[in-house]
Amino acid sequence: MEYFRPIAMTDQARPANALTLAGGWCWFDRVEVIVRGGPSRIIEAGDCPVDVLHRLTAPRPDFAGLSLDRPRLMGILNVTPDSFSDGGRFATTEAAARQGRQLAKLAEIVDIGGESTRPGAQEVPVADEIARTVPVIEALRAGGMPGPISIDTRKAMVAAAALRAGATLVNDVSGLEFDPAMGPLVAQEGVPVVLMHAKGLPATMQDDPRYGDVVLDVYDDLARRLTLAEAAGIDRARIAIDPGIGFGKSADHNLALIRDLSLLHGLGCPILLGASRKRFIGSIGRAEAATARMPGSVAVALAGLAQGAQILRVHDAVETRQALRLWQALNTDQLEGMA
Repeated sequence: MEYFRPIAMTDQARPANALTLAGGWCWFDRVEVIVRGGPSRIIEAGDCPVDVLHRLTAPRPDFAGLSLDRPRLMGILNVTPDSFSDGGRFATTEAAARQGRQLAKLAEIVDIGGESTRPGAQEVPVADEIARTVPVIEALRAGGMPGPISIDTRKAMVAAAALRAGATLVNDVSGLEFDPAMGPLVAQEGVPVVLMHAKGLPATMQDDPRYGDVVLDVYDDLARRLTLAEAAGIDRARIAIDPGIGFGKSADHNLALIRDLSLLHGLGCPILLGASRKRFIGSIGRAEAATARMPGSVAVALAGLAQGAQILRVHDAVETRQALRLWQALNTDQLEGMA
């Protein structure tokens, strides 16, 4: 099997034969053709198979009501007492709603999670997860927040309660594989969903994760999950994909996935990159505390933009938004009308 990775560019000196990547801000005129266990080769973009070119170039449909011709931010709101990054700072409804309103000023999507999925974390009972997340969603909607709210959960009962409370999309770190009822729920409700790749459960996922080729293995697994989602009745136009940085991956695995992130455009879905404050950023950047990893997180987010990732999931919305404005001004023509 051959894999086709567009070599994403943003340089203003764009060749006449260059193609726009996924309807966004990157272009490409060359493609790396990869095969397992063999040497890769570079070909002209126009020499790709027609179906491959279509998936690489087709503009992505709006996601959660947001056009994807420009980068979008998803702000992280952890309402757990044991979050790896926030340490329970937003474990009360009042504190969480206040933080959610602040995030919504800078991030187009607010992603609310009531179960920590950090390495080593144990499963949280459904009732506890609902009790943590639903009042926050209700408070944000009661306060007039109009934008997309995402429920970060692996469990259909939690997702259903959150959607009733006013959430508008589901972010499932298990890629619909933890709870068999999640796929049918998403299909029935007709809401957008993020399918993330994870290897194993949070409690054990970092116990010596191994891959044949991490980039190709993640690509194949996401392709499989997309097929299963469509079989459950979920329209591919409502699906975004996430390579799952830090979920059953070593630092080298994470770096490889970010370097070759543009390969995932071949799946024909928007790409969400969620690397904010992850452990590998602290290890490489020499920042032990998760809250000290903002500069490294911003650096990785900008690397994702350069590969055409449409959605960035971040803790540090203020700093990432500032960096995004500068990146757009330098690399694209999207200065006008930026958030």
